[in-house]
This record gives sequence, structure tokens and C-alpha cells, in this order.
Amino acid sequence: MGLELPKYPEMEEDQVFNFTDSEIVSHVKQALASVLSGDNNSYNQLVGVMHHSKHLAPDEVALLETTLKALAGAVSSIDITHHDSLLSAIFCMSMWNYGPHVADALAELIVSLAISNGKYLDLCLGMLVSNFTPPPYFLDKLKMPHGLERKGQVLSRVHAAFKKIADYVPLAPLRLLTIVLQGMPTIYHKDRAIVIYVENMLKLESGEIGELVGSTILMAVVDRLIELDVEIGWDAILQDDFSKGIFEMELEDVDDIEESAEPDVGEFRLSRKSLAGNSIAELLDNLLVLTFEHLESCEREGRLAKVFETLLQSFRVTVLSAYKSKFAQFVMFYACALDPENCGMRFATMLADLFVQDSQPQPTRMSAVSYLASYLSRAKFLAASSISSMLKRLVDWCLEYCEAHDGDINPNAHRVFYSGCQAIMYVLCFRMKVFVDVPRLKSELLIPLEQVLKHKLNPLKVCLPSVVEEFLRQAKAASLFTVCKTFIFDGLLESELSRAFGGLERLDTFFPFDPCLLKKCDSFIRPMFVFWSMVKPTYDDAFDDDDDDDGSSDDDLVQDFVNENEDIMNDEFGKSFDEQGVDMDEFDYALKKMSITPKATSNYKFGGRFQEPARMPSRIRPSTSPESL
Repeated sequence: MGLELPKYPEMEEDQVFNFTDSEIVSHVKQALASVLSGDNNSYNQLVGVMHHSKHLAPDEVALLETTLKALAGAVSSIDITHHDSLLSAIFCMSMWNYGPHVADALAELIVSLAISNGKYLDLCLGMLVSNFTPPPYFLDKLKMPHGLERKGQVLSRVHAAFKKIADYVPLAPLRLLTIVLQGMPTIYHKDRAIVIYVENMLKLESGEIGELVGSTILMAVVDRLIELDVEIGWDAILQDDFSKGIFEMELEDVDDIEESAEPDVGEFRLSRKSLAGNSIAELLDNLLVLTFEHLESCEREGRLAKVFETLLQSFRVTVLSAYKSKFAQFVMFYACALDPENCGMRFATMLADLFVQDSQPQPTRMSAVSYLASYLSRAKFLAASSISSMLKRLVDWCLEYCEAHDGDINPNAHRVFYSGCQAIMYVLCFRMKVFVDVPRLKSELLIPLEQVLKHKLNPLKVCLPSVVEEFLRQAKAASLFTVCKTFIFDGLLESELSRAFGGLERLDTFFPFDPCLLKKCDSFIRPMFVFWSMVKPTYDDAFDDDDDDDGSSDDDLVQDFVNENEDIMNDEFGKSFDEQGVDMDEFDYALKKMSITPKATSNYKFGGRFQEPARMPSRIRPSTSPESL
């Protein structure tokens, strides 16, 4: 059956010809060959048809579709030198400008060119990659159903074309990888353009081509997240003078705060409102959500374990050394939450391994243990056995270090040791109630820890006063051990000694998994996150009789732990908090001010002084990490 070939612009109005497919191809070949004899008339008509893009009449659409199909059948007659203007016109075409029929014909032509001659491969792949994002005029249409429909049509054809080319040209995925990475928009491009581009990168990672290039693509995405993260300066986030004292707020939900609310005197406030209008933060938020959704799809497809290995490698190379990273690390947190038993423990084990390896640089070891401490404290999905096993590794290492070193306080010489001690105390500020009520855990962890803390290296004096003070308050309330020396902190966040062991990077104040200020990202993280307001410190036990109706996640966790391990206290206990019947959500998320200041039963402070109750900051220094939200 023949096709009706619409007239070229020079044809008379009443001239309409019917051609078979082979006749149309022959006609196009003649036009291409005419260039060699100096007759460019028919060839110029072909080139002119390629420039038809917007507001096409039905006959123009038919002409363009027919010509593209004919060119696909005549690719062997196309010469990269003599027909450069035609090739240039083809490679500048955007599928976003056309309907499905023209887009199909264009994709067919690109695939035919790519597999016909190696000279065209990079040009064809580059043209397809350029269709990852729409023309600027189309960006606003992505908010409408018609725009989203066109997006689906274009991207499905682009990725189908990649697969067809890869089937015929085995090396095409490697060439494609280079082109994709080189064409990745900078952080200063339009928000939606970058998001769509990254969406296509993740689509490549999850497809057949991803078997060859997926890991590199995923690492490039993480690199871009870090680039955006470090672009967000703390000057754009902090709303008050850092020097005012201990942070009292962990997170304020902007949507629920009255505009007229005035902060208390001396209160440090940090909220999502401070990031409102920050285009870089909004872009990072959108990209993190896109990455979270990709990880969810990986988990559904059974690929998460493989993808997680790439994330671990990327974390070690990029994220771990980015000391001012504020949000990108939550990719790891969310991946672990999707598979706590495997990914969750794999991450914790890697961090612990890095910390105990003497061959690693000091900053790497200190950063690793900071991540580990924050992760063990904040991950709601971790099993009690997972937390205790990691803490035991830290305590054992610190105890061995004490046995091998008999000197006095020296923050510079023993930086790694002090960072390990602080990590242990920080985790116990969140988890102490679980351990003190289980005899086995108390004997394995807390008794050896007492030897560490009472060593002549004196970590209680060197570590952050704000962490030490909270730890000692809880330890005293739980009757764990007593410290002969009286420590007077006066509400200090830090000290000269803590600054000394923290170094220039201020790793003494780095707690990476504190609450996330990015609104969309937080909606994913919040259900699996432990806020300080959900923690019941040991010194709050006096409130038990009055607060029975409120319940306690810590009490439930301890009781479940004991009940489930009465007869098997020497076996592994691997159930997560949720599996143990702990309803963390019973701690009212409607508390709009999630204060990280525990409500003490009295003004008594460890050391015999009557002072203001200690407050547990989440992050300490805005210059190094997402501090105390």
C-alpha cells in the first residue's frame, strides 16, 4: 500500500502524488545524491522540512513524518561531509516539539543513523540526551496534564532508542555514559530542568544499560547532591546569634508555627522558614525526594542490595569527607531504613570498621564515628542488638586504647580516642534507658565504659561539655557509676579542650543525622527518625506515676526486650523497635516545638550544684554540620 507524499513548498497547489515507501526512499536518495552534482534544490527542500517545528498544519506534520521515515531508509546515502547541514538540522530537533507520530519517525531515524556508521554514534546519543530536558518554553507546561503526557511520550521514546542502539552497538553504553555526565546541568540551571535530567539518569541506572554504567551514574547523582548541599551556607539558615547558648529547638515545623510567635529570650531558633525561597535548597529537596523514590523502586525490584554497595562507595569517596554536608547523607539513612537488617547493618559496620582502622587518616576515623553515633542515635528502625553490638565495638576499642596509653590529657595527641568516647556518650544520651534496664547489656557495655571514662586521659573533661553533662545526668539518675571529681559546665556547648580535639574541621561538633530542614525530604525521613523529644532520659523516671497515660517508647522497648529474652539472654536479639511493639508515634508529633531540652524533675545538677537543667543539643556548630534543628 502506498503513501501519499505531501507537496514540498515549491509544488503547485493542485499537485499531489501517491508514492510507495520504496519510491519515497528513492526520491530522498536522489535528493541526497544531487548535492554531488551541484544541484542543491531538492536537497535544500529536505533540509527545509527538518526546520519545521512549531505550529505545524496537518499537511506539514504529515510531510515531516514521511520525510523522516524516508531518511531512515536512506541513511546509507547520507554523507557526514556533504550533508552536514541536513545532519545539523536533524540533531537540533527536539521531540518535545512534536506529537507521537513525528517523534516515532525521528527516533527511528536517529537509531538508524547510530547503527549505520560509527561516525554518527556520538552525535545520535548526544541528540537523544539533549531530549532529557524540554525546551525552555515548555518547562511551565510540565505543571499541566498535557505537559506531563508529552513528557512521558518523549522520555519513553528516548530510552527505547538507547536500548535499540545498545543492542546493535555493544560499546554504546560507555559512550552514552560520557555524554550524559558531560551534559549534566550545573546547579545554576533551571530547577525543573535539573530534576528531569537526574530523573533520566536514574532511569538509565535502573534499565538494562545500567548493568554497565549504573554505578557511575548513581555516584554522579550523589556528587551533584553534595555540590548543592555545600552551596547552602549557614548564613542562609541561622536565624539567631549562635553565641546565645545551648540550642533549645530541635525542629520547628514552619507550617504549624504562628507568624506572631516571639522567641523566648536567649532561645536559639532554627526552622524550615529560614530556607524559604532558597532556590538551591528547594532544588536539593526535590532531588533528594527523587532519589528516595528511586531507592524505593530498587527495593521493590530486589536491587537495593546491589545499589547500596554503590552508595557505600560513593559515601566513602564523597560524602564522608564533606564535613559541611547538611542533607545529602540522608540518602544513606533512607536506604538503610528500607532494609535495616542488611543495608542498615552494612552501613554501621563500615563506619565502625573505618573508625578502628589505624591505617585510616584521623579526620576520616573521626568523621566515621560521628556518623555512626548520629546514626545509632537517630535510626528508629535499628534493632537493639544492632545498636549494642556497635557500641560494644566502640567501648572495646576505647578500653584497649586506655590500656595501651598511660599518659595524661592531650586533646591533640588522642583525637580519635576522644571522638570515640564522645560518640559512645552521645548514643547513650538517646538510648541509655534501654541498656540500664537489661543486666546483660549493662555488664557488657556500661561497666567497661566506666573504666574508660575514669582513665587518666579523662574524656569527661575533654569531650563536649553539652554531651558529657547530659550523659552524666542520666548516668547518675540510673546509678551506673559515680565520678569523684565535680564537673561544672555552666551550660557550655564546648570548651577549649573539645575544640582542640575537634581540630580545624570541628569534628567534635559533627552529628550528621540531625533532623532534616528540607520539608519534602523530612516527610520521608520523619516516620523512621528518633527526635530528642521522643527520648525519655533516665532522670525523668520520677514522672512515671504522673505520666502513665502518655506511655514511653523507652519503657516499652525495655520491657519487650526483657520479655523476649528472658530465656535466651545469651542469644542474638534482632527485632527492630517497631517489631518489638514500640509505638514511637505515640510521642505526639503535634508538639510543634520539639524541644531537645528534657524536662528535669528538679534543678539539681550532677556535681551537687543547683543550676538550670542541662539541655541536650542535637548539633553544636553551624559551621560544620546541620546543627541542632
